[in-house]
Amino acid sequence: MKWPWRWTLARRLSVVFVALLLACSGVTIWLQMAASGRYEQEVTQRLSLGLAAHIAGNAELMHSGGLNDAAVKSLFDQLMAVNPSVEVYLLKPDGLIAAQAAPPGHLKRDRVDLTPVRRLLAGGPLPILGDDPRGDGERKVFSAAPMKVNGRDAGYVYVVLSGEAREALVANVTASNVMSTLLWSMGLVVLLGALAGIAAFRLITRPLRELTSTVQQFERDGVSSLQQATPALDRLASTESGEIGLLAQAFHQMNQRISEQWRELTAQDQQRRELFANISHDLRTPLTSLHGYLETLLMKSDTLSTLDRHRYLEIALGQSRKVGRLAQELFELARLEYGVVKPDKERFALADLVQDVFQKFELAAEARRQRLVPNIAPGLPVVNADLGMIERVLTNLLDNAIRHTPEGGEVVVRLVPDGAGVRVEVSDTGPGIPRELQPVIFKRPAFASSGERGGGLGLMIVRRILQLHGSDIRLVSGSGRGAVFSFELE
Repeated sequence: MKWPWRWTLARRLSVVFVALLLACSGVTIWLQMAASGRYEQEVTQRLSLGLAAHIAGNAELMHSGGLNDAAVKSLFDQLMAVNPSVEVYLLKPDGLIAAQAAPPGHLKRDRVDLTPVRRLLAGGPLPILGDDPRGDGERKVFSAAPMKVNGRDAGYVYVVLSGEAREALVANVTASNVMSTLLWSMGLVVLLGALAGIAAFRLITRPLRELTSTVQQFERDGVSSLQQATPALDRLASTESGEIGLLAQAFHQMNQRISEQWRELTAQDQQRRELFANISHDLRTPLTSLHGYLETLLMKSDTLSTLDRHRYLEIALGQSRKVGRLAQELFELARLEYGVVKPDKERFALADLVQDVFQKFELAAEARRQRLVPNIAPGLPVVNADLGMIERVLTNLLDNAIRHTPEGGEVVVRLVPDGAGVRVEVSDTGPGIPRELQPVIFKRPAFASSGERGGGLGLMIVRRILQLHGSDIRLVSGSGRGAVFSFELE
């Protein structure tokens, strides 16, 4: 058996509802019985309000010497025969009982409090309850009227309207009929209310059960179940309102976020696999060449001429430089990716930095008979960036442009104002980036199948540096030139 705190929400709500329904039904019945009893008392008192006055008007009850005992006894006997539910008492002016018709041993008190009597005679709001001489402190409705002898107050006629006989009869009837009817009606109300409440709670908690089923499916099947849950979550988020609607919307957004993150992780994993494959390719070629020439030098060192030995060493040294540069780029990219490097920003003129970078590539450009052209607009604002990182960006872009531009070509660096910052464009007259590589040129090393220009780790480093500066690099398509790269700095 499950403990109550492990029950479903609908079951717990139903149990609480039934308990509240029982409590409310009991309170309602108690209030109804109290109101009904008070109503009955008021009706009885109003109907019999003149009874005591009628009795007091009987001149035979009193004579000049006091009570007429014979007349009093005769009157009491007649009243008890006509209406056994009433009890008649004659009171002295101080409330002391002067005459009564109670059987021996039934009278519990010999005096009646006159305060309620005076309130009744003064016309106070009904019902007014007074002492019952035969009861154990219980107060009942009554009728009262003053008696006068020769114009002087002689006491009161005090009539209890709900006597012992009536109380005994009411108790028997209540025990036999009223309580059973009350319990049956209460049980019927509770049963119908419980059925209606359970049905309502099941309807109310239906969206929660659907959400619970979706979460359990996600726990059981993993990420593969997210797409299957999307239609149900869309429907719940659009049709439900209140807390359930907010919960459905929050879970729907969480579902979308997890799906997007999962797709990004899958794409990153694929990119990482391709990166490893391409880096392995980049390393294997120069290492194989380096190994081959060094092995040749070792095996044929006695037969090679000085000129051939020098040429082989130059080729091996060139392949070694390629391996070293690739290792350095890998190390730099890893530091950028894992947040080891943070930009140390300062304000500087980007035009001066471009001139300094041009000086680094003058000899390489002259050797290929290429022209380095600075196209710098006047009045450029200074930028706030890491000087060393931006120099690395320009160096990588110019190095790529020079290596992929044929002899006699041109490499242009253009600086123009862009709002509060500067837009930088680096263009060349080379073959450009093949269309199939343009979507991934900044995400992984890419090489065209035809052997045309692609992209290596340098462009990935450029993009990561610019992202650390709140910018990004773009490949401008349809420019009519070779490759055109653009980014902004502020």
